Amino acid sequence: MRILFAGTPEFALPPLQTLLDGNYDIVGVLTQPDRPAGRGKKLHASPVKQLALKHGLNILQPDTLRNQDWQCRLGTWQPDLMVVVAYGLMIPAQMLLVPRLGCWNIHASLLPRWRGAAPVQRAIEAGDENTGVCIMQMEATLDTGPVYHCLSTAIGSQDTAGSLHDRLAGLGAQALQHCLNLAAENQLPEPTPQADSGAVYARKLSKAEAELNWNKPAEALQRQVRAFHPWPIAWCELGGQRLRIWQAEVVENHAGLMPGQQCVDDSGLVIGTGRKALKIIEIQRAGGKRMAVEEFLKAP
Repeated sequence: MRILFAGTPEFALPPLQTLLDGNYDIVGVLTQPDRPAGRGKKLHASPVKQLALKHGLNILQPDTLRNQDWQCRLGTWQPDLMVVVAYGLMIPAQMLLVPRLGCWNIHASLLPRWRGAAPVQRAIEAGDENTGVCIMQMEATLDTGPVYHCLSTAIGSQDTAGSLHDRLAGLGAQALQHCLNLAAENQLPEPTPQADSGAVYARKLSKAEAELNWNKPAEALQRQVRAFHPWPIAWCELGGQRLRIWQAEVVENHAGLMPGQQCVDDSGLVIGTGRKALKIIEIQRAGGKRMAVEEFLKAP
């Protein structure tokens, strides 16, 4: 089976590694162009490009796939299947028809819930008990295609977007392998169409929405802290300081605190909310390092 792979971030690495370990004929890899990163703003290759380079794979990094020259170039590779994992560029409808088996997308939610850019974070933020990954046949519209296979996982009370991301990336590789095995044996069933009912859009994260609103219930704020870890990190202003909150837990409002009012006692730093209170576990000053709240309270 000739496979064209399209992916960019770390989430796409386990599925690509699965293809490499399975000795599939990876005819080429699409990944986004190198981007400036770090204080020096030097160009950095995507995680997918770095892995592809190690294995000597053909790599293409177009700014857009709408260009006819790029589409013709990809067509010359004659892929049987295109596997797409968090690629980040829109794939034109005509390109979806090129591979014999079409284009499979590994999506990090239990579709139709959480279509869109940030399904992992939105599932945590909303308080979902479960999420998962789906292998979907891609269509021209966003995340609406029929589904071949899903794997699910519970969202733990301490799961962050980072920890859940890593677990789902592994599940994505497992789900891909399952579908590839069926396809190799000509036993891949017809995909199941998604129901429009229950569809929710997972909009892209922004730094602006990371600010904690103390009028919200403590449970919602704690989910926000977990959902925005490791980016963009929930933040607030206390005592004239802008602080990033890396970890927190819900506690009873034992001091009768008003929303945003803080209390330092034997249990640590506790802040009042719209319901119950939030105990801060790990915190960071602007320009400082992450630290346990005990260390933060001792600092001048």
